[in-house]
Amino acid sequence: MCAPFMCNSRAEEGEIPHWSAVCRAFAGPPGTKRYGHAPRELYNGGTAWRRTGVDMDKKLLIVQVAALGWDFLHRNGVRACEGLEFKPADSVLPALTCTVQGSFRTASPPSTHGMVANGLYFRDVRRTMFWEQSSDLVAGERIWTRFRRRGGRVGMMFWQQSLGERVDLVLSPAPIHKHHGGMIQDCYCQPSDLYQRLRARLGKSFKLMHYWGPLASAAVGDWIAAATAAVLEDRESAPDLLLTYLPSLDYELQRVGPSHARSRVALERTMQQLAAMISAARSHDYDVLVYGDYAIADAAQAVFPNRALRAAGLLAVRQVKQMLYPDFHASRAFALVDHEIAHVYVRDPDDVQAAAECLRALDGVERVLDRREQADAGLDHRAGGELVVVAREGAWLAYPWWQRKREAPEYATHVDIHNKPGYDPCELFSGWPPIVTVSQDPSRVRGSHGRVGPGRQVAWASTLALDESGDVIALARGVRDWL
Repeated sequence: MCAPFMCNSRAEEGEIPHWSAVCRAFAGPPGTKRYGHAPRELYNGGTAWRRTGVDMDKKLLIVQVAALGWDFLHRNGVRACEGLEFKPADSVLPALTCTVQGSFRTASPPSTHGMVANGLYFRDVRRTMFWEQSSDLVAGERIWTRFRRRGGRVGMMFWQQSLGERVDLVLSPAPIHKHHGGMIQDCYCQPSDLYQRLRARLGKSFKLMHYWGPLASAAVGDWIAAATAAVLEDRESAPDLLLTYLPSLDYELQRVGPSHARSRVALERTMQQLAAMISAARSHDYDVLVYGDYAIADAAQAVFPNRALRAAGLLAVRQVKQMLYPDFHASRAFALVDHEIAHVYVRDPDDVQAAAECLRALDGVERVLDRREQADAGLDHRAGGELVVVAREGAWLAYPWWQRKREAPEYATHVDIHNKPGYDPCELFSGWPPIVTVSQDPSRVRGSHGRVGPGRQVAWASTLALDESGDVIALARGVRDWL
């Protein structure tokens, strides 16, 4: 990332300082205060680092902040960050990480880009896949395509579906799961030495356990904020457009709900991290856009659509010892649940009505959208289900199809985001023994998201003059036009 750095005093010799020397210079003299950016004196006088390439006129940092809800900020007295005043905007249905990111990078609804949830059901192999990272899962032209053709450089940090994206810099968690259990923590990156250099620069590795699971917390944002600032500071290879993701708010708001005092503590830490990134952006002449992807609301009622489908004879299960696994080959319908929404995949058109009636009868379900209603909501896509379930306010959708604890599949007791055929917020809580197992008690969950409408607007702030009357997609169009 930083190999092309050159020092003015050595430029005539054509020497390039080793990255470790750059790290020592960034560290500054003893007592220098640091939060992810270099001491200002590093850029003054004859010792300043400079870029050897031609600077683009436009530079922009985009920060997507998980759970940055408009009402949540106002209830906690937060009106601005580093002088940037927050404004409200509508999110995208369903208001989920991958869906909103897909809509932002393409400035289009889910019916166009196809990332209709955080997980998808692949009908041809009859398998669910959550949190898959291939950029080809998101269809459509990117908002930066024309900008990059003109020579602009683009980077993505901690965005979903970023692997293989046509950009110049990528950083994404990508652990290696060992054959007999355990994993090797690592990040996928382009350039290939980016993560190694960031670890050297920051003095520590990215901790996946802080990103998801019982130990996940706002602390994860400290590393992300510092890494984002470090990338912006690399005057030679910093991208002109950098999109980064800050998940710090997500964990406590799901565990205890947005009304709990612990969520305010998480908000304070998130604002500190955001302020550090905004400060770094300003120091290096970047404009800034900050926006939330969804608003988390208090939700204490777990609803079980797969239990209802199983009771109606539409979901088939396979018994392995005492455990029950879904049999997608024999099932007539299955609900892929994701927070407050679920895509229901129905094999035979003749079963759609029966599945819809079964799900509408559930206490806690507000709406069951057919294909026509999905089209009206901008959600109709072949990757989605024949039906989409939306939980009512105060409820969320849980994936279990079993009734007794001993019937739970093996993966139910562990963090296993890829094998579980549904999102499981219980992974945020320890089971017994702690840390190595997760809770199976959905009553512990107190916050959820996915719905849109009143009380579910997200917050955004920017140095750009963007349309204040639209939604997240309108913000993306504004960025595309500005670029």
